[in-house]
Amino acid sequence: MTGIVYKSTGSWYQVKSDIGKFYKCRMKGKFRIQNIKSTNPIAVGDKVEFDVEQKGDDETGVIKTIFERDNFIVRKSVNLSKQTHIIASNIDQVFLLITINNPPTFSAFIDRFLVSARAYSIDVLLIFNKIDSYALEERAEILYLKDIYEKIGYQCEEVSATQNKNVSKIKELMLGKTSMFVGHSGVGKTTLVNTIEPTLDLKTKEISDQHSQGKHTTTFAEMFDLSFDARIIDTPGIKGFGVVDIDKYELGDYFPEFFALKQDCKFNNCIHVKEPQCAVKEALEAEEVSWSRYRSYLQILEGEEESEHYRTDIWDEEDN
Repeated sequence: MTGIVYKSTGSWYQVKSDIGKFYKCRMKGKFRIQNIKSTNPIAVGDKVEFDVEQKGDDETGVIKTIFERDNFIVRKSVNLSKQTHIIASNIDQVFLLITINNPPTFSAFIDRFLVSARAYSIDVLLIFNKIDSYALEERAEILYLKDIYEKIGYQCEEVSATQNKNVSKIKELMLGKTSMFVGHSGVGKTTLVNTIEPTLDLKTKEISDQHSQGKHTTTFAEMFDLSFDARIIDTPGIKGFGVVDIDKYELGDYFPEFFALKQDCKFNNCIHVKEPQCAVKEALEAEEVSWSRYRSYLQILEGEEESEHYRTDIWDEEDN
């Protein structure tokens, strides 16, 4: 029997069969996915083959095959630098939720996620959430960030789940697709999902006042069928995002504004750091390329961990 993994708890998996019935499944032995050293060989969104076992009145499944993935989102595992964690697979698009405060989303996180998604050919839409809660200066920062990312081809939307602002637009974008919602804990993923599909009634918690950080409400990634021909993958809040195994000579290709200039660099293997006649650095000096994006690029290139020092706002940019 074949089906799709809807939930993974590490040892047990909720699988929806092709005939629409859910089975609680476990793995048969150990899986090794070629070229992937992952802490979770089976991820939400995986298409699998499984056998059904009958024990009394209970039916459970044993997963024996994972079919080839169309794509997946992967990041470095916490405290296991040589291991990776697959967040989800077979995704049509990702909605990356961003908040300026409560909690803050830093540009280093945004850019790292965009690089990873682009490397696996997954479309990302940037959702500036809690738009109703910002003061004038914070609204200016949102407009500034939108300008940066829209110029390089990313669709940006301003949303308020609590005020139901532009939620209908998000639903339209989701029609007929499997969409994943990601972001830091507290950016409002679960509230937005509940607004999109109130019958799900997922649990939410308030932001921690002490550190302005969101409290984790989603423990495991989980996929849900929605009432309007769409599927959604709700994910745990991501504190940081480690980029996995991208060659330094290919990294610039995942920054679309760098890739567009690459052919004008003097050297074919230019990595846009110290090389002469580098079109990217020339565009940077001419303020045609964002300094915050270039800082994120250098940070990834040099293998540095994500840092709040690399936050983007309008005041940072004016200092350059």
